[in-house]
Amino acid sequence: MDPLGDAGLEPLPGLHQASHLRSPHSITWAAIFMALLTFLTSRETAHAQPAPVPEIRPGILAGYLPTDTLPNSIALIPPPPTAGSAALALDQAISNSALALRDTPRWTLATEDADLSFPNAAGTFSCALDAPITVEDTPHLYMVLRRSLADAGLSTYSAKNSYTRSRPFTVNNAPICSPDEETALRKDGSYPSGHTAVGWAWALILSEVAPDRSDAILARGRAFGESRVICNVHWESDVIEGRFVGAAAVARLHANPAFLADLKIGVDELASVRAKGLKPVRDCKTEAAAMALDPLQAP
Repeated sequence: MDPLGDAGLEPLPGLHQASHLRSPHSITWAAIFMALLTFLTSRETAHAQPAPVPEIRPGILAGYLPTDTLPNSIALIPPPPTAGSAALALDQAISNSALALRDTPRWTLATEDADLSFPNAAGTFSCALDAPITVEDTPHLYMVLRRSLADAGLSTYSAKNSYTRSRPFTVNNAPICSPDEETALRKDGSYPSGHTAVGWAWALILSEVAPDRSDAILARGRAFGESRVICNVHWESDVIEGRFVGAAAVARLHANPAFLADLKIGVDELASVRAKGLKPVRDCKTEAAAMALDPLQAP
């Protein structure tokens, strides 16, 4: 909207006076200029961009937490299920059951969830929020997601590197939803799930930003982790413990001033998006139907 047009001038402070108190001709140009300056400055402040952050690898921004302060996942979670245990039998049963969801809408959603690149990943929770997260309208909230990805994901690696658990597709030889990543995934430990840690961290953070949508947000965070089972790249126990590590990362983030500053602004950004009536660009009905296909309940 052009702020110099009629629609832009009407709500400006000092320009909407009762006719019996002041004639429109008595309004000075100085008053108009100051009102416009206030209006434009408030718009500029609302859309100010956060400070640039370096990449730790192409497309991945540095997190808020120094690496030596990340949660130590090997100290937080138990070892993965062992051969012959009931826990491993359950992992295998759920994995086999989830294979039935290949080429269903749930597989499609899991494939989209596998892509942690931005801006795609920023849309993960848009249906749960009933609002978009974009670099244009919510730059600080967008930054929170990008940086916390590194914090939660990297927190899984002390356990990953220690246990080097094999992934389901190396056992059942069935396809995965991101075949281009198969070679890299074979070399990357399965336990715990890094994607799940990231998704659960995002769910907890966004539940704080929009507590009125927390049920939908947490349900989406749970489904995000279960997508890894459907993709045939993680066992159920990987996902369960990934959530625990993600929660630990969020606890650490709440002692980080830079994170708290971005989060505070993010709350205001989301309120502004809601006030504008901006809606998710994703097909939320299709997403909800896909989420109803739970790998734990698959035939």
